[in-house]
Amino acid sequence: MNFKAFHASLNQSKPPAGLSDALTALWLDANGQWEQAHECIRDNSDRPSAWVHAYLHHVEGVLWNADYWYGRAGKQRPTCSTQEEWQQIVQALLD
Repeated sequence: MNFKAFHASLNQSKPPAGLSDALTALWLDANGQWEQAHECIRDNSDRPSAWVHAYLHHVEGVLWNADYWYGRAGKQRPTCSTQEEWQQIVQALLD
């Protein structure tokens, strides 16, 4: 799946089958389901999930928690908007 197809899937009623937990969480977040997105990745220990976990707390505005998860993901909190960050993460995880 490429970014265009992923973005187009946001109009569906549920995430496409076969997505990783990290991409499913990003899909849920884009559809206004922050709690479900957080639930989807919060127990995962892989770096992609940690990155999405960080992003979700960044969106939430709890920066100390976001920074913890950015560290677990080996990333720094970006200075771009969270909308731009969402796109960057999706594109990176789809590559």
